Formats: sequence, C-alpha cells, structure tokens
Amino acid sequence: MAELQEGGDVQSHRGKKRGGVRAKKLSTRIDMTPMVDLGFLLVTFFILTTTMQKPKAMQVVMPEKDVKDSTQMSKVRESEAMTILLGSNDRVFFYYGIQDPKIEVTNYKKIRDTLIAHNKTVMDLQRANGWDQKGVIVLIKPTDDSKYQNLVDMLDEMKVTEIKSYAIVDVSPEELAMLPK
Repeated sequence: MAELQEGGDVQSHRGKKRGGVRAKKLSTRIDMTPMVDLGFLLVTFFILTTTMQKPKAMQVVMPEKDVKDSTQMSKVRESEAMTILLGSNDRVFFYYGIQDPKIEVTNYKKIRDTLIAHNKTVMDLQRANGWDQKGVIVLIKPTDDSKYQNLVDMLDEMKVTEIKSYAIVDVSPEELAMLPK
C-alpha cells in the first residue's frame, strides 16, 4: 500500500561541516489504486441499488374522435350541463346550462361545495322527471393562463365529488370574451 524508498548510502558533505551527521530523508509514496477502486465500487453500488422516481400519471379515458353516426353522440340536456373554466391566479369560473350563461367566480376551496350542490339538484330533477340518473355533466375548459396543477386539482375534485360524467374541452373564443379580467 505504501512504501518507503531509501536512497543510497552516500552521505552529503554539507552535513559534516556543521559537525554532525544529517539524517537521511526518505521519500514516501502512497499507492492510491485501492482507494480509487473502492470509490468506483461505492459509486457503482449506489447507482445500481437506488430506485428512480416513477413518473406520476393520471389515466384519463378519452372518447374516440371518429363518430360516424350522429345518433351515437350523447345528448345533453341544458339543465344537466355545467361548464368550468380554469383561469389565471387559481380562479375558477363556472356557469350552468348552455344558452345565456351567467358566469360566476370561485376558487378551488369552494368549487367542491358548488359541484356537490349542483349534482344533488340535477339528480333530484332527473328523479322527478323519470330520466336516467347520471347526475351533472361537467365540461372542464382550461384556459391558456391556467396552470397544469389547476387541471389536476379539478380532476381530483371530480373524483372526490363522485361526478361520473365530465370532459376536458377547449375553450371557445366567445367564452374567453365573457371572462372578467
């Protein structure tokens, strides 16, 4: 591992001038090969034994784009529809129905109560009219100003409130014009 190298038995003449014999200087050399090997073994061990973070992905089932027959498309009653627009600064805009919308503003803390209340209202209406009780149909429309986290939060709210029918749709220019600044 380490070795000492000795010089020859030749003494220098300068040491004798002062009246004494000078001690020989020995040169030392440390072999670093085993330490480098150990370092590479440790690095290799940690690389091979670590687990990489698995990407988190949500599964969203999207409908097929090619609908050949218009009778296959589901009809949505205006009383069952709710549109949610995701805006900037974590603001949520929503309106009920399709025609003549009145946009209301809320945030992510209060949207759950709004979804639960409207779903209950729609279920009561469907029960009273004898329709299929599917509940409210929510259209989620993220704007360009919203964050990806906002969309993920809204999808989480759909799971929490147990709303089964929802879709992610592009925002129309008319809806963007209706949003308050």
